[in-house]
Amino acid sequence: MAAETGYLVGDMSTECTVDFWFDPACPYTWTASRWLAEVTTVRPVRIRWRVMSLSVLNEHRADDPEGDPEGYLWAPVRICAAVERHYGERALGELFTALGTRFHDRGEWDALPGALAELGLPAGLLAATGSAEYDAAIRASHARAIALAGTEVGTPVLGLTGPDGTARGFFGPIVSPAPTGQRAGRLWDGFLLLANTPQFYELKRARPA
Repeated sequence: MAAETGYLVGDMSTECTVDFWFDPACPYTWTASRWLAEVTTVRPVRIRWRVMSLSVLNEHRADDPEGDPEGYLWAPVRICAAVERHYGERALGELFTALGTRFHDRGEWDALPGALAELGLPAGLLAATGSAEYDAAIRASHARAIALAGTEVGTPVLGLTGPDGTARGFFGPIVSPAPTGQRAGRLWDGFLLLANTPQFYELKRARPA
C-alpha cells in the first residue's frame, strides 16, 4: 500500500505526491480536483489520478442518494477505468478534466463521446459503458481508497504516505469555489499540517445549499 501513495512532509518546500481518487460525476470532487491542480502551480506537488465509484459506494444502501435508478453513473467511471488500463494514469487525468469540464462547468451530461474525441481516444472505448469488463479494477481501486480513509467517507479521497511508510487517506477537502494562486497553496499547507497529525480525524462545518 505504501508504494502506491505519496509522501507526507513537514517542510512545505519538499516535493510531494498525492493520490486523488475520484468519481467524475461528483461536483464537489470536481472542485476539489481543480483546487489540487492549482496547488501544483504554486507548490512542488504531483497528482496521481485514481478511480473510485459512487455506484460502488452506495450499492448496499436502501436509499439512492445520487438519484441514479438507471445506473448511469457506472458509464463515466467505466470509461475512466478503460482509459487508465489502456493509456495510463496521465491519460486518466486528462479524461477527468475533459469530463469534469463538460459535466460540471457546462452541464453536458452526454459528454462521453466528445471527451474521448477531444483527447484523440478511440470511440470504441464507449463500449466499456455497458460492460462489466472493468468493474473488478474499479472495485479494487475504490477499495484501496476506502482502506486508507475509512468506510464513512465518499469521493474524493486524498492518499499520502508518511516517512515511516504509514499510509493515510482523507475525504475531501470540500471547497466551492476552488481557491486559486497562493490561497490554494496555503490551503494545501494547512492540509499537510493536519495530515501530519496522527491524532487528527475530522474538521467539518455545514455546507450552504
